[in-house]
Amino acid sequence: MNAIEELAPQVGTSAACRSLCVARATHYRHRQPKPIEPKTATRPKPPRSLGEHERQQVLDVLDSEPFADKAPAEVYAALLDQGQYLCSIRTMYRVLDSRKEVRERRDQLRHPTYHKPQLVATAPNQVWSWDITKLLGPTKWTYFHLYVILDIFSRYVVGWMLASRESQHLAERLIRETVVKEGVVRDQLTIHSDRGPSMRSQTVAQLLATLGITKSHSRPHVSDDNPFSESQFKTMKYQPEFPDRFTSMEHGLEFCGKFIHWQNHEHHHWGLGLLTPAMVHCGQAAAVLAARQAVLTAAYAAHPERFVGAPPRPLALPSEVWINPPADGPEPRMLQLPRDTNFVPQLSQTH
Repeated sequence: MNAIEELAPQVGTSAACRSLCVARATHYRHRQPKPIEPKTATRPKPPRSLGEHERQQVLDVLDSEPFADKAPAEVYAALLDQGQYLCSIRTMYRVLDSRKEVRERRDQLRHPTYHKPQLVATAPNQVWSWDITKLLGPTKWTYFHLYVILDIFSRYVVGWMLASRESQHLAERLIRETVVKEGVVRDQLTIHSDRGPSMRSQTVAQLLATLGITKSHSRPHVSDDNPFSESQFKTMKYQPEFPDRFTSMEHGLEFCGKFIHWQNHEHHHWGLGLLTPAMVHCGQAAAVLAARQAVLTAAYAAHPERFVGAPPRPLALPSEVWINPPADGPEPRMLQLPRDTNFVPQLSQTH
């Protein structure tokens, strides 16, 4: 949130939050002082509880040869018949559970622990996100499948395909051709996707391993682990020109081609400081920001009274883009121009 505090006096809080893709409510909530958590009192040991020596004695009996494979109720009854009482049946379960010696005897489906994917990109062609969405066809129960590969740093669509079906072999071909077109080398790229059948297929996994590309998947049943692809599909489907149905494959190709060209070359993205994805992906961001700064400087020189607080500056471009940033990680840095408008900063990029 420090980046918003630094940027707000220049462009305003709303614009600063939009450029960093942070809700204003979140920003204001972080500014409020955190409440002091009350100290939790240590629970005293009940006087009726077993001592450490007695607990160990119960464990030794339960783990002994006659009783190792018997339920605590059986052990309790057998000990009573032998004239011995150690503790109640419930206490036996508690003692066993403290040593993790109690489990369900039946075979249970145990789900693995899925870790939250955390990916960062500081330049184009470091992290791609890809997904497949369905487009309604000319008749009921007919669909076209749109494959889209998106660079998360520049929001640039590096590859796309419209097909009549979802197939792991089509996905493998699209990824291979896109990697060749972008000139990606080994150990440079991470590709993130959800857990669809084509995304988790052996064909795609073998291709990524062969090309030296790291694969990443969203967690099951989590809708916000692939936000860039989902946002891109939402932008497309909320276009005024988006049809209720596509009458043919040619109709779908025409619409998708026009939309992706608009997104790459004409759409000024808030998350990119109102730059187009092509400007960022092709390394033109620094020159464009310098030109914008020159225009704003001339406007300020002509009418300084119209600008309150400080001379105007163009919206900044984030220097890093995250999928699930760490909660305690560093604040995102912004690519900004210095006060000297003759200086043109260099934007790092990967070819």
